Amino acid sequence: MAEQEKNRISVEIYGQTYKIVGPESTGHMRLVASIVDDKMREISVHNPTLDNAKLAVLTAVNTVHEYLKLKEQVEALEEQLKKLKD
Repeated sequence: MAEQEKNRISVEIYGQTYKIVGPESTGHMRLVASIVDDKMREISVHNPTLDNAKLAVLTAVNTVHEYLKLKEQVEALEEQLKKLKD
């Protein structure tokens, strides 16, 4: 199996530059970085005393929370769709 081609880009998140490598498009990776940056800035406004490490962890916790809620919604919709098909 051939290895998938990987894209490499530099992005800025909360004032720091990161190199991101992945099979997704550079546009997708920039969008992800932009969303993380926006979320960190949003949380920072409400918690200005957090250091960068704690801010990053709180951002991760909030993001995973949002992901799990969306996953639950998708599963509920899939169940509804299955019932409609039966």
